[in-house]
Amino acid sequence: MEISRTAPPLGGPVVAAQEWRDVAFVHWRVPQADVAPLLPAGVVPDVFDGSSWVGLVAFRLEAARIGPLPPAVAWGSFTEVNVRLYGVDARGRRGVVFRSLEASSLPAVLAARTLFSLPYMWARTQQRPRPDGWEYASRRISQSPTKRGPGFQLAVAIDRTRTVDDELSVFLTARWSLFQRRFGRTRWLPNEHEPWMLHPARLISLRDELCAAAGLRGLSARAPDSVLFSPGVHARFGRGQRLSAASSSSRPSLSGFAIE
Repeated sequence: MEISRTAPPLGGPVVAAQEWRDVAFVHWRVPQADVAPLLPAGVVPDVFDGSSWVGLVAFRLEAARIGPLPPAVAWGSFTEVNVRLYGVDARGRRGVVFRSLEASSLPAVLAARTLFSLPYMWARTQQRPRPDGWEYASRRISQSPTKRGPGFQLAVAIDRTRTVDDELSVFLTARWSLFQRRFGRTRWLPNEHEPWMLHPARLISLRDELCAAAGLRGLSARAPDSVLFSPGVHARFGRGQRLSAASSSSRPSLSGFAIE
């Protein structure tokens, strides 16, 4: 299935919606073999230019709502930081696989875990503008009084005079679904939003422990292979589907779904 800059229609009711604002995308190339064991059953690494990719994404989530309910005021806006992978199923559907999602809103964390089995983590998160871009920070709240949770600090400078619209940027950002393990089966959940407006960005500083906590040790110690920024989009999620029992209980071949 080709990657499109424009989302296909959901084809059903909107089960959740939220805005993603001031989004920093930081990505690294990784071997497929490093990613494959971290994906849910029935999903294999998606590949661009011979590599799989790992994303560290930070942004402001706003106006979160579930189903027909109005946007939540008390708990529906917060800074989020997620570690994500990219997979494809046997039907050729491409999607995100989240390894972790940091959020400062405990009700949002509990709702996402309960309703969608997403690996949200309660954390102290924040962001602030800088003259040339944005800074983001997070510290996961540990259940142990003697042990600190993994932390994260990121600063990026943005070139707002230019935009990026190449094959790699589309591969990394135009993701119209996610895969998640729920009740022992892999589920596919579609989403849609307007096309991303992307600007080139430059890494100023990064101190990261989230990738290692997500099973990707040593990754953020090296320079990223892509840094992008977007002012944001308004995202909507549709009703999910379970992968077939056969594909959910096995892993398809790593071949056949690569973009070269």
